[in-house]
Amino acid sequence: MSENFRPVEKSRKHISRAIHRQNLSPCLVMGILNVTPDSFYGGSRRFELHDAVNRGLEIWDSGAIWLDIGGESTRPGAEPVDVEEELRRVIPVIKELKRIRPDGLISIDTRRPKVAVEAIRSGADMVNDVSGLSDSDMIDVVLESGCAVCIMHMQGLPENMQDNPKYEDCITEVSQFLFTQAEKLVSKGHPKELIILDPGIGFGKGLDHNLELMKNIQVLNKTEFSVMLGVSRKSMIGQITGKHEADERLAGTLATSAFAFYNEIDIIRVHDIEQNIDLLKVLNKLEN
Repeated sequence: MSENFRPVEKSRKHISRAIHRQNLSPCLVMGILNVTPDSFYGGSRRFELHDAVNRGLEIWDSGAIWLDIGGESTRPGAEPVDVEEELRRVIPVIKELKRIRPDGLISIDTRRPKVAVEAIRSGADMVNDVSGLSDSDMIDVVLESGCAVCIMHMQGLPENMQDNPKYEDCITEVSQFLFTQAEKLVSKGHPKELIILDPGIGFGKGLDHNLELMKNIQVLNKTEFSVMLGVSRKSMIGQITGKHEADERLAGTLATSAFAFYNEIDIIRVHDIEQNIDLLKVLNKLEN
């Protein structure tokens, strides 16, 4: 891995400011770009290089701080793709976006260390790992590159995670997993200010688990780590509202973004950038 593997070039301070919400400011926004044919929300899919690059630029231009690029669907029931196919999907997009906009911040949404390495070489600044660094090689990638990292909790795998998920104590189990994984990095010298925790709403959780995690989110956001919530258009919103199609869940998504604003969440990961930015601007003006 060390051969030709360069650390992330942006300074720690620069990246830290991009993942920590400042006092009296709205949540930071991460926009979703799925270079896949099968992600759960069709509006996020851009499978051709030209379309994916144009959508990435739109996401930044709409006000998102981060562009989160993924080449493997992790929706419930999704089948995994092989590493080479995932690389084929995401690396050309990252390279072209960094050529056009070198200062744009990119997160690579992957479970695979090899994909993370190639993405960082191509210009990515963050690894967003839905498996929560379960592969020890991913920990090495983060440590060696010095990149920002989002550690997410997931019970099971995408293909089976919604098959009757169970917890004895959801809050404790999820938070302790995230703290343990973060401490593995910190103990080896990785800066706390470059670590994000994500409870993994909808990843191996039923509706009651999701609601419990969100209502007790202070367990995570009262720490030194940044916190991200990704609830955009997920089935949780459909279960509450009765809206069974993902393209009907924008209003419910905006409600969760307002929740994030008032609960001091650092980053929201969303599909609809302009609408969420507008919401946050209005809430910020009313509050401050």
